[in-house]
Amino acid sequence: MTAGATVAAIALLLGGSALTAGATTGQESSQDRTMRFHVQFSPFNYTDLGAPGPSAADVIVFHDQLQQNGRTVGDEVGSCVLVDKQGLANCTGVVRLGKRGTITYSFVNAPPPHKVLAVTGGSGQFRSAGGDGTLDENGDGTGTLVLRLQD
Repeated sequence: MTAGATVAAIALLLGGSALTAGATTGQESSQDRTMRFHVQFSPFNYTDLGAPGPSAADVIVFHDQLQQNGRTVGDEVGSCVLVDKQGLANCTGVVRLGKRGTITYSFVNAPPPHKVLAVTGGSGQFRSAGGDGTLDENGDGTGTLVLRLQD
């Protein structure tokens, strides 16, 4: 596969790494909260740091918009470091929800477009957050982020 085709494949694989915001569920408790976002992924931003073409040490950065009910409620920023030329990457991100605080997460990025996230912490209203989540890429620059927080 040519370097250009491989980069394009990684771009599709990562889907811009943006998150989507929806509404929280009606079954929230002080112990377990589910948050859903519609994600507008940022343009693909790839830096070739290792061997020419996709390789270990290359970096992808993202700054995506999160929406709920058609309005922007926050954003998320993060980065992925490639660990092999097939596009396997270690990714981390921070969701910012205005004055409410932040939620941090990490995940392994590889096909398919369904990613499983580990919620690793937060700040403000989310300072004791843990839990997990999913990121599903739609293939059109949008996706859905679901965070299941446990305080």
